[in-house]
Amino acid sequence: MVSERGLQVLRAIVQDYVETRDPVGSKSIVDRHAFGVSAATIRNDMALLEEEELIVAPHTSSGRVPTDKGYRVFVDHLAEIRPLSTAQRTAISTFLDEPADLDDLLSRTVRCLTQLTGQVALVQYPSFARATVTHIELVLLAPVRMLVIVVTDTGRVSQRIVHLPQEVTENDAQALKVQLNTLVTGNEVRTASARLDAHREDPANTDAVFTALIDTVAEELDEFRQDKLVMAGAATLARRELDFRGSIHPLLEAIEEQATLVRLMEEMVGDREGLAASIGAENAAFGLSEASLVASDYDAPGSRARIGLMGPTRMDYPSNLAAVRAVARYLTRLLDEDDTRR
Repeated sequence: MVSERGLQVLRAIVQDYVETRDPVGSKSIVDRHAFGVSAATIRNDMALLEEEELIVAPHTSSGRVPTDKGYRVFVDHLAEIRPLSTAQRTAISTFLDEPADLDDLLSRTVRCLTQLTGQVALVQYPSFARATVTHIELVLLAPVRMLVIVVTDTGRVSQRIVHLPQEVTENDAQALKVQLNTLVTGNEVRTASARLDAHREDPANTDAVFTALIDTVAEELDEFRQDKLVMAGAATLARRELDFRGSIHPLLEAIEEQATLVRLMEEMVGDREGLAASIGAENAAFGLSEASLVASDYDAPGSRARIGLMGPTRMDYPSNLAAVRAVARYLTRLLDEDDTRR
């Protein structure tokens, strides 16, 4: 059982190590923090923390650094997460205001977070399985090329260029648009997908152009139903390579593949405010024991998803948690306002 002063010493070690990257000794704790006790007393506290495997000496006769378990205790005992400064909040609102669409908003969100924190930023797309298809637009680019645009009531817009099996005219394109909208508009994504599947399986439907368009719309709706991440800041891992005990390649592979990070983001357990942290060894099952993730829930119309940061275990947890919480709240507000306007 760690005493209250022991927790304060652990907090000092974490804060100093994150700030300096140097192992922390008892003398530096006495010099930098107002404990009102001697260095010998602090050494005794540090010895108890070491017995609890919360800190460790990386080298003989060196100071101490936090272990993954130590970071976990530190995060679990954060008294409060300090709010962002006015300048930081202004930067968030300026960066995210008036996006073109949801894709643009989420892209701006991760770029904003990585600029604020210097970490890899990740945001999940909300699940659009219950979104309603509001419109399909067809734009004829050439006799055998067409742009297909699918719009839902959640603001999600998808665009795909299709190479048609035969030439069509503008009149043909308008007729095809009416057919597609009749088939799917006003239906939830999952229902619209089922209607498209049924139409494809009907042997009476032999129009090759319409079939190609149905295939395209169905693929786009399947994308709407899949879990996806938007990420930014992968280059920060290379700049922070010294903060990782081993190779950063598993992290780069996870960023490239996404599926591992999607599973990890979904399995992180949040607190009452929707904040979550998964630290070092806790990520071993995902091959990411060198990394920590912090995340916050955000709400979209009819759905909930997460926004997070990934970096080395030696990260500024209070500041990073504050950043994801602030951006998540702003993102929720923007999506709610957009839904209200619709």
